[in-house]
Amino acid sequence: MSLARTAGFLVLANLGAMPVAAQSDHLRDQILGLFSFGDCGSPLCLNSSVNTQTIHGSHYIPATQASAADLTGFLGSAITLAVSSVPISAATSGVTFRFEGGVPVATSVSAGPIFGERVQTLGRGRFLLGVNATAVDFKAVRGVPLDNLTFRFTHQNVRDPALGNPLLENDVIEVSTSLNLNMQVASLYLSYGLLDRLDLGVAVPLVRTDLSGGSTARVLPFSFPTPHFFGTAANPSLSAASTVGGTATGIGDVLARMKVNLGGSERGAFGFLIDARFPTGAEEDFLGSGEFALRGLGIVSGRFGNFSPHLNLGYQYRSGTSITDAVLATAGFDDLLAPWATLAVDVITQWQAGTSPVELPGDVVFTQPVLHTVQQTDIPNRRDDLIDGSFGFKFRIGNGATAVTNILIPLNNAGIRGNAAGTVGLEYTF
Repeated sequence: MSLARTAGFLVLANLGAMPVAAQSDHLRDQILGLFSFGDCGSPLCLNSSVNTQTIHGSHYIPATQASAADLTGFLGSAITLAVSSVPISAATSGVTFRFEGGVPVATSVSAGPIFGERVQTLGRGRFLLGVNATAVDFKAVRGVPLDNLTFRFTHQNVRDPALGNPLLENDVIEVSTSLNLNMQVASLYLSYGLLDRLDLGVAVPLVRTDLSGGSTARVLPFSFPTPHFFGTAANPSLSAASTVGGTATGIGDVLARMKVNLGGSERGAFGFLIDARFPTGAEEDFLGSGEFALRGLGIVSGRFGNFSPHLNLGYQYRSGTSITDAVLATAGFDDLLAPWATLAVDVITQWQAGTSPVELPGDVVFTQPVLHTVQQTDIPNRRDDLIDGSFGFKFRIGNGATAVTNILIPLNNAGIRGNAAGTVGLEYTF
């Protein structure tokens, strides 16, 4: 996603408040459509060589329903995690102040970090007003390309206790999918210095999510002839195709935050930040997480000339069951390169707390006529610990205004990720 497209979305963001065209299905339901073929009302519309759907065609439906539900739940949770992890700008920006005898005294020289947090607060009575837009094209889930996902569904075990007897039970239906998913988030945020050492803020995101894709199902016979096929007895086929698509636009999860400066020296100061995300975004359309989240961060920062490092450590509580809590750690710095330019660099991490509530379907072991295993999905079962690198610049453009550009690059293959997420924005302090 180009920054130009991001900027365009930022300009048109106010249009998102208008109603969107009615859709037959929510975006989450569209994922299930990747595993639905034909119009028989079941996930897989298989015919039968003996024209008895109940004997052969329906034997894939229990496995398909269970596996598709697991896969849909997993992909939905992965996207929800991605939505809830899109960062919003730091709580304070630009030069910060305290007041001594009614006279403002600067407590920082750089424009500050972009997504990390520093201890300094705005100063009593000062405001930060900003808007930014972030865009990401999701490319892979746990390192597996979204345009090359493969899933395999197995036959129900009938009659003989051994799976694979009769031979037709060894037939596998393989579904190859290609999923396109992109998201654009425009956030309006406001912070206010209630006291010299206390800032209060709110952020309202507008989210647009586009999902489209297609899938091809193929019957992989273990032996011929096979009673399993798509189509009709008069026109049988070992393959079938399905397509899905949809777009949703609306308010995301609204955030409220408070930052406290506990004091210290120029070389090292301490503070904390507490923010809450409210489930105002529609989870079924991947506009929000669908659950309340509370984040607490301890902040340490310092200044050595123009160089200002910072460290944030904390925990994020999530009230729902679709995604886990997380341990948070961010380390980085901002450096005043020129009176009008600040470089901001961060490594942002999110470590999964506990085991994932949604697991992928496991392997299926056949014992007849020979021992063999079918891997139901190529997506690995592992933790979704997220590590991202953030690299950006802030440019002072006069009269308290600052332009922001940033790129966020995944540094590991966890969760559902894009190659990069671009951000542009504008901030104004007064």
